[in-house]
Parts: sequence; C-alpha cells; structure tokens
Amino acid sequence: MDKFKALEPVKLHQGSKGAQSVASRHASAPHIGKLPSSLHLVVLQSIPVPDVPAYARTNRALAHLVASEELWEHHYSLLGIDRYGFGPVLDELESRARKEVPQQPPTLTVDVADDDFGDFASGSDTYSLGFGGFSTQSVFSTSQAEVGDFIGARTVTQGNSILGAGSFRALYIRAHRLLRNLAPALLEPPHQILSSLFPPTTASAPSFTLLHRSKTLHLLHRFHSLLQPLRSSPSLLSALRAASDRFDATLLSAFDVADSRANEVGMRDAAEASWEIWDPHEIGSGAIAEWEMGRVWAEKREIFYVTTGHKPLDNFTADGALNFEPMDAFMAIVLHALREHGSRAVRVFPPAAGVLVSFADRIAMEVVSEYVTPLLTHARSLANSALFLRATAACFRETWRVVDTILEIASQRHPPSAEAEVSRAQAEDVVYRMFEPNMDEYLDEEVNFLKQTFELTCRDWEKKTSLHTDAPPPTSHQPTFLASSSHANLKSNVLSTFTNLLLIPVSTVPRTVETVSGAAVHGISMLDPRRWGGAGQVNGIGEREGYTRGTDTTNVVLWEDEDHPDASSEQGDDTATPVTASASQPSPLVSYDNLQLLLSLDVTLELIHSARETLKRLEIFVNYPRTYGVRVRETIEEVAGELLGVLGERHVRNGFEACVSMLSVLESTSVAPLVQFFELSIVQVYFDKELAPHVDVTDFLNPVVREKKRFENLLDDWVAKGLNAGIEVLMNQVDHIITALTPPRTYYPPEEAPLLLGPSKGCTEAIKCLEEHIRLLQGNVNREVLEVFEGEVGVRLIGILQKQIKRQIISLNGGFQVIADLNAYHTFISSLKIQSLTSDFANLKMLGHVFIVEDAKDLAQIVRDVTRYGGAYRPEDIYEFIQRRSDWKKIEKVVDKTMYNLNLREDCIVA
Repeated sequence: MDKFKALEPVKLHQGSKGAQSVASRHASAPHIGKLPSSLHLVVLQSIPVPDVPAYARTNRALAHLVASEELWEHHYSLLGIDRYGFGPVLDELESRARKEVPQQPPTLTVDVADDDFGDFASGSDTYSLGFGGFSTQSVFSTSQAEVGDFIGARTVTQGNSILGAGSFRALYIRAHRLLRNLAPALLEPPHQILSSLFPPTTASAPSFTLLHRSKTLHLLHRFHSLLQPLRSSPSLLSALRAASDRFDATLLSAFDVADSRANEVGMRDAAEASWEIWDPHEIGSGAIAEWEMGRVWAEKREIFYVTTGHKPLDNFTADGALNFEPMDAFMAIVLHALREHGSRAVRVFPPAAGVLVSFADRIAMEVVSEYVTPLLTHARSLANSALFLRATAACFRETWRVVDTILEIASQRHPPSAEAEVSRAQAEDVVYRMFEPNMDEYLDEEVNFLKQTFELTCRDWEKKTSLHTDAPPPTSHQPTFLASSSHANLKSNVLSTFTNLLLIPVSTVPRTVETVSGAAVHGISMLDPRRWGGAGQVNGIGEREGYTRGTDTTNVVLWEDEDHPDASSEQGDDTATPVTASASQPSPLVSYDNLQLLLSLDVTLELIHSARETLKRLEIFVNYPRTYGVRVRETIEEVAGELLGVLGERHVRNGFEACVSMLSVLESTSVAPLVQFFELSIVQVYFDKELAPHVDVTDFLNPVVREKKRFENLLDDWVAKGLNAGIEVLMNQVDHIITALTPPRTYYPPEEAPLLLGPSKGCTEAIKCLEEHIRLLQGNVNREVLEVFEGEVGVRLIGILQKQIKRQIISLNGGFQVIADLNAYHTFISSLKIQSLTSDFANLKMLGHVFIVEDAKDLAQIVRDVTRYGGAYRPEDIYEFIQRRSDWKKIEKVVDKTMYNLNLREDCIVA
C-alpha cells in the first residue's frame, strides 16, 4: 500500500477564457470595499442621474470614481450629440439662456479637486442644477435630491479652468443644465408644449426651422428616456411623446400641402423633420417601413388604382399558347410609375427612411402580384404543366425588371463614387418576397414534369425498339449516323456544335406565339439524328450522306466531312455515351443492322434537351435567398441526378442488355460492324458547361457527383459486357469462316497436287474479317479500348486456331500449308503492335514445324525441347498436335520410345 501515491485534488471545471479575462481584470482593478471599482462604475452607469450624488457620498473612493471621465463619457455618449448632430441645438439653448439670465458679478473660484467629498458635503443646491427660478416644491420636484448635485457645476459655468472645457464631465453638465431648463415647458397643457419649447418669432429671436425643432424634441426624448435625469422623467417623457405626435401631425399636413404644389424643397424639409422624431429612433420601435409619412405618400400614388384595366389572361392566345406582349405593356406602365414617383422619393425623403424600397415593395405586392397570381392560376388550370412552368419563369423574369429600375433610381441621389442608397440585395428582396407564394408549387411541378418527360421519352424509345413490333425493316441503302466516310471528323463537328449551342443565351419570356423557348433549346434539337438525311457526301451507292435538317428538300448539309487536324481527339470512355443513330423505323429482325438502334443519340439529346429546359428555368431562381434558395439548389441537383439516372438505367442499361441478349443468340454468315459506338461525350460536355457551375464537383458526397460516378461505372460495365458480347460473336464468325472455307483436304492434299505456298482461303477471309472490325474501331474508340479489344481477339484467335489444327489431318505437304497460314496470322497480329500477342503467335508459328519433320526421332527431340516455344507449350500439349499427322500410326512407337523410353509391347505386360 505504501507504493500508491495519493491523488491530488483537481479542478474539473475550468472557467472560459472570457470569464478568466474578466476575473483577471477585476482582480487587477482597485477595490472599493469588497467590490472592484469597475463593478461600481457599471452600477453608476446604470442608475438614474439623481441617484449619483447619494452613491458618491458613501466614501471618498466613490466620490473620486464619480468624478472620473469614464462615467460622464458614457452618459454624454447616450445623448448622441455628435452622432445625431445635436450641437446646434445646445448652442441655441445656451444662447437663449444667456439672454434670459442677468449678468452676475464675478466670483472667486475655489479648487475643489483635492477635497475628498467636494461640494457633496453641502446640503444646498450649490451647483445650480435645480430648475432655475422654479420652486422646489413644484409638482415634479420636491427635494434637492431629485435633481442631483454635480461637483463643480457652477465652476464649469463661470470658468473652465478647473475641469477643462473639453472634458466629458463638463460637456455633460452643460447639456444637462440646458436640457433641464426645458423641463417646465413639458408641464404645460399638451396644446401649449410646443409653443413653450419654441417661442414665437421676435425681432431678436428668429423662428426655428422644422429640422431644428425636430432635433430638439429628439434630444429631449433621448435625455429623459435613456438617462432619467429627473425623478419626474417618466411623466415628462409621456408629455414629450404627445408633443412629438402633435408636431409630427403638423409636419404631415405641411408635407401634403407641399406635395400638392410639387414643392420638393418644402416636402424635403417636412420629411427630414418627421424622420428625425420617428419611432425607429426609440429603443424597441417598429420597422422603418412603418414610417407614417412615407406610407401616406405612397398610398396617394395613382399607380395603385389605374392598372385594373390590364387583364392577366390576355397573355394567353386562343389556342392556349403564351404571348407575353400584354404583360410587357403592363410592366412598362408599372416601371414608368416607379421611375417617376421613386425619383421624387429619392430626392425628398432621407436615405435612411427606405421610402424607395418600401414604395417598390408596395407596388410589387399590390400591383404586380395581383397581375401575376391570376395569370399563373389560369396556366395551372389548363392542366398543361409545360405551359405553367414557362409562364412562371417568364413572370419572374418580367418582374425582375423592377430590380433594375430600383437600382437605377437609387443611383440618382448619390454620385457614382458614393455608397448607394439602396443595395442590390434590398432591391432583389422586393421581387423575391413578392414571388415566394408561387415557389413551392413551381419547384414541385418542375421536378414532376421532368420525370414525366423522361418517362415518356424512354417509353416511346422502348416501344420503338421492341422486338414485337410489326414495322418493316429499314432499307439496306438507308444512310446511318456512322455511315460517313470520316467518322472522326463528324465526331469533332458534332461535339463542337453541341458545345456552341450550349453557350447560346436562352430567352424564357415568350414574346410571340411562335417563340416559346430560346434558340439554344431549339438548337439542340437540330442535332436530332432523326433529321439525318441523304444530303451529304456521295457514298459508294450514289447516295449523299450528312447531317441535314430533317426532310428539307434543299439538301442543306449541317456538317460536312472536312479535314481537321486532330479530328480524332480522344474522349474519356468513362463519361462517353456510346450511341448510334436511329433509323425511321426499327427492324423486328435480329440482325446486326438493328443493334445500332438499341442505343440512340436522339434519345440522349431528347433527355438533355428536357433537362436543359428545366435547368434554364431554375437558373432564373438560383440566387433566391434563405429557404427557397436552398430548395432551388436542391432541385437543380435533383434534375442533374435524374438525368444521369434515367440515361444510365433506362437507356444505356436497357440498350446494352437487349444488345447482349441478341448477340448471344445471333447466327449469321455475314458480319456487319459490331462496335459502331459513336463515342460522343455529350454527357460530359453538358455536365461541364451546364451542371458544374451549380454543383460542388470536389464534394464526393454530393448527390450529383455520386450519380455521375454511378453512371460512369454503369457505362464502363456495360461497355465491357457489350464489347465482350461483340467479340464473342465476332470470334464465332471467324471460327465459322475458318471452318466453312477450310475443306477437309486443305492440310492433307493428294500426293500429285501442286504445293501452294500462300495462305488458305479460310485464313485469308478470317484475317480480312478481323481487319475490317479493327479498322472500324480505330475511328470510334480511344487507344485503351482498342488495345483491350485487340488483345482479347488475339487470345481467342489462338484458341480457335489450336482447335482447328486439332480437327485436321495434316500430311507432310499439308504441313507447309499450316506454316503458311500461321505465318499469315503472325503477320496480322504483328501489325497490331501488341508485344505479348506477337510473342504468342511467334510460338504458335514455331509449332507448325512439327508437321514437316520426317524423321520420328528428330520429331521426338523437337517435342521434348520446351525452350523452343518460349515455355508456351508443354511436351504434352505438343504431343496432342503431332497426333494429327497423317503418318502418326507409323511413327508413334518411335516417338514414344524416344520421348519416354517406353515400348508398349515390351514394357506393358498384363499377367
């Protein structure tokens, strides 16, 4: 037990840094009694001014603290003399006081700075902070304690040599004395308060301006509400509020008179004075938009009463289409009124009042919204989702002109270098608040409509490609999308054209019946392969090929095959969409010509076309603030994810599944191109140009990024499966060609037959078939995919050749034919420049020598030499091949004896 050390007590809860700093500050501050002086200062700043002398009489230290600058700086700052420009008000009050007070003889000033308690020891009103000539027995003051005593007040008045004119204490005492002298005026009846505060004009005292009177009332309001300098301040504050309301009513009347006479100077004077005493200057007051003068002025504008003649339903044509020319005319009237009255508001009202924004907000809510709501309600009632969505986007785009007008008007008050009266965020909030009631329904309908459109497009395509259709097959001479003689050039042209079309601006406001959406959206439809006609280059059968504008009889080619440098620029397979063109009607027959109908460029473009229409509408709302801004961005991500999901699951997957299924049961004696995948990276281009600006591509948890990765993986998997199925069918066809075109006596010719040194017909046709397909792939896929294809073909070709050799009977003369064929295959494989395949076929070519060796012992030695074939074949494997020799029965014993030192007749005895 002695080995154990006792645990020391530990503080489990340490204070925060803020608490520690406060504690350290209090610890370092000098204490007055048991409390730090800083805490006493906080108390002094919070209690009413009349209680300060009583607090200071407690002891010497508190008396010195009361005399410090920190306390009176706080009190002086609460008055807001510098912040609100109340200096002239105090100067005027001091000037008036000097005229009213008779000249007093000079007195001897006494320095009281070293006195422990100063003049607080006196019980009389030594410092002239009472109510002047008024009796202390008045209804609002019953003792000297109510008004408070201040050290050196009389001294400050008579000479500033002791405290200094610039000290905050002296400044506050001056303001306190001057404002205290106005307290008797607040005891007058309500209708006489203003006349008492602001005496009638005389020859020696000119009249006060409206702004001066307003500032005086404002200063008194802050004096009595924030400092409570008198015991009767609450009752005085009530009288002051009543006087301010009466004064504000007078200002409103003066403003109306000036407004009726278009006197902007008089309007501005009244407005500035009214704003000075408005409630927003009071703690806990309402919003700026509730300013009565600005509200009354706005209510009298005729724009709120003359727009009833404009009918929202005029934007619909007789056939139910949209024509927003009536709304253009309506918005022109609204913007003219906003520009006319808003310009006057900027010139007349104080910038801080925000009258321009509140006026524009009122117009948006009471005029524009009353026009937009019936329009959208009618569009929704037509049961046409596309019409409702276009109408919503168009209405928002039209009302957005209010924002530009507000900013244009706001810039008129200030020079370009000054800060604008209205920020762009404030102007945009006017339209955002007005349009919020329509956003929920719009966003929900946008997603639902897109899903329905995708479903119809995919269902229509699946119906067209169904094997149960009775539609006739396409004609053999119909040009296909890949029939061009320069596929790489065509691919480059389509990609560049598609990219350019994405950059064309889109107009979402229908101006006429014919124009419903932007040129870019219609431009994408020009890429539709269903418009692929015969107006391009002349093919081998005399027809012209090229991508034309539908059935246009003028045969205008949209793209022509021209020589472009680096036209075969490779695109990444992981994002490429392998698509081919669709013919006018798919064939129900299982043939290679119909496989290209299972994946279609036109379906891909239709899906992108629909998604882009939705995205362009949503982009109008992308800067929406707060909750709806988040919903808009989430909807954009949902649109992008839906596009990638439908394109992958409903089109690519289904097309490849059908293609692989067909290839697995396909039997034919002629081979068409198997891998005519137009590697057009439309999805990647669309993602980079349209979706990436709205998606954080670096966030791997983003739903769009995850959906894109899933689409890429799905595409990789099915391209691999499709490629494997295509290779399987191709090699089956090669096997068929070799079998059909290699008669049984090809490698066992008659003795008198002449010796042929060239490859056989079966070998020649098989190589020709393989070269044709590899040539087709070279223009359609990148080098990595091509190498995979060639490698798989080479590996499977070795298996086919080994199987074919094992099925033949080969004589010595036929062995030379075998070597000729193997040399031809080796030459073909060498042209692919794949080192591993070249080595394998070199070993296979060496294997042909076992059929031209006459001596059995030499043959056995060749079989046993495993290094001769690079280790690719074991002696047991070569033994199987030499069994196909026509003289095998004659040389079998010698070969076995030499290879295994075995004589079956002598060594194998069954007892």
